[in-house]
Amino acid sequence: MALTYTVPPDARPARADKALAGAFPEHSRVALQRAFEASLVRRNGSAISKSDTIRAGDNLVFSMPEIRPLDLKAAAIPLDILFEDRHLLALNKAAGMVVHPGAGTAENTLVHALLAHCAGELSGIGGVERPGIVHRLDRGTSGAMLVAKTDKAHRGLAAQFAARSVSKEYLALVEGVPALLSGSIRKPIGRNPRQRHKMTVVETEHGGRDAHTDWQLVERFGDRAALLRCTIHTGRTHQIRVHLKAAGHVLIGDAVYGWKSDGRLPLEPGRVMLHAGHLVVAHPVTGKTLDLRAPLPEDFTVMMKALRKMK
Repeated sequence: MALTYTVPPDARPARADKALAGAFPEHSRVALQRAFEASLVRRNGSAISKSDTIRAGDNLVFSMPEIRPLDLKAAAIPLDILFEDRHLLALNKAAGMVVHPGAGTAENTLVHALLAHCAGELSGIGGVERPGIVHRLDRGTSGAMLVAKTDKAHRGLAAQFAARSVSKEYLALVEGVPALLSGSIRKPIGRNPRQRHKMTVVETEHGGRDAHTDWQLVERFGDRAALLRCTIHTGRTHQIRVHLKAAGHVLIGDAVYGWKSDGRLPLEPGRVMLHAGHLVVAHPVTGKTLDLRAPLPEDFTVMMKALRKMK
């Protein structure tokens, strides 16, 4: 169904995508972007792009592209559910599980598992390959994740992440022990120009984006390792891993960012020792505070027990 929007006479010039998002808040920005990409937004009869400027009196006609049927197969993979209602669910993602399909992934991602668990009732805003996915955790990171079942829940959760109002707390096992009991790292993060699969601290003028991590020492294991509680106020790729490396404390098991086995540890870690342990978010429909805690997985607790014996 085509929708029509005539720019009010007192409106200031604005980008087309921002004007439509303000006039039609029931449609997500992602959905509107797909309409622009499909040349389904027209001004005075001609297709326009999302960055075009519209002015008072312009007449816009647009429609949403048809949603392609999902061709992914559901997979009955067990999930550790922390909370669930008809709007969303929260789960404790297992380390090693990829969140969504991509190049080289099999039919065992979190999305495949969600299709089976939710029987197809997932928000379509994430697109064909990422239904319900509001945010993600790296493959090797375990812990609390939110999934949207409805578009309304997806938009509400995405808005909270964008506004940085979601409380996100991680536990990290690192090499060495910080000299202080707590600290705050505010260093911009960007793509490593020489190794594109890695992130690094990059000055803002060279493409870095604002990143802020607070940390607190929870437990020390002699002088060889420590358990840190990290609160992130931004959501940059590999943020905790990059920030703690910059502070001189590489995460145990994080070979990408410089961890090397030197025989000092009692166990060989099978992954990066990082766990998203605590999420606090407002329910996007009811407004109720959801205080979500994901128990530590067995490999994490086994590593901690072994480290304690080194003291």
